[in-house]
Amino acid sequence: MVTGERGIWRDARRFATLRDPYGAYLMATKKAAKKRPRSKAATKAKTRPGARRQPETLRLRDISPTFTATDLQRSIAFYRDVLGFVVGEEWRENGTLEGCEMRAGSVTFYLTQDDFAKGRDRKKGIGSRLSCTTAQDLDRFAAEVKARGGALDQEPMDMPWGERLFMITDPDGFKLTFVQTR
Repeated sequence: MVTGERGIWRDARRFATLRDPYGAYLMATKKAAKKRPRSKAATKAKTRPGARRQPETLRLRDISPTFTATDLQRSIAFYRDVLGFVVGEEWRENGTLEGCEMRAGSVTFYLTQDDFAKGRDRKKGIGSRLSCTTAQDLDRFAAEVKARGGALDQEPMDMPWGERLFMITDPDGFKLTFVQTR
């Protein structure tokens, strides 16, 4: 037999204090209904998969890769003339171009001239691929890249998870995937 009492706490929770046959007290509570969040963003932040977990150890806002180019001018031409990046800040040492920013939308890539300290024949871009997300029409962008001399590794294709993408490799072997989320 369980005996108990019922009541209402000051913070509007309902409760019941119960005592089991062995003399232990239990308190059962029912919380009042939560107020709805004020904005859709607040709802989305709490319910979306992959929402932040606490304690949070790292919070990134951007990533800016640096590619070491065998021929910096050739790489600049590829990113600028073929892919449509814009040259930003340039770094020179003794009048020689050593590196630069390449910008596209809110993304910045950095290109630097290889000093060949690890050898002239070393392979670059092995084991990595950068995914570049865009809201632009991917098929049209791929056609423009090809018209400007780019050779696609993979033509635009739909993926089972809802994205459309194509792949290309830069002159030094760095692999890029351009993705349009649908």
